[in-house]
Amino acid sequence: MTQTVDVGTRPIREIAERSGPAYQAFMILRVAFTIAPIIAGLDKFFHLLVNWDQYLTPLVPQLTGISAHSFMLAVGVIEIIAGIIVAVKPRVGSIIVAVWLGGIILNLLLVPGFYDIALRDLGLCLAAIALFRLTAIYDRFGRP
Repeated sequence: MTQTVDVGTRPIREIAERSGPAYQAFMILRVAFTIAPIIAGLDKFFHLLVNWDQYLTPLVPQLTGISAHSFMLAVGVIEIIAGIIVAVKPRVGSIIVAVWLGGIILNLLLVPGFYDIALRDLGLCLAAIALFRLTAIYDRFGRP
């Protein structure tokens, strides 16, 4: 049985959990999955990093009747919202991002020549799942 000793108003266990490597990993992933989707989402409108339309499989416009650019603008809005959700509710946002990345991976596997990016996004998807797992410790009622 673990004992906790109060230091002021916070138990030592809480202080250790909030300064240890697992908490640091949680915060690194939370910040990364807040900032990256917001930047990528905004760039869908400005194309400063890349022309995102090239990454969309031609099947999407064919099946939906929506132009690649219009579709990617909608994708940008969803990515911005996902980043905000990670910032506010990382437990929910991390799952949204992981599922979203799964969809991106599937899309990239349908576009010849972007398999390396699909592999990178698999790594990001696994990191989003790791963030979700860490929320079991650090995102319950805002306390460890």
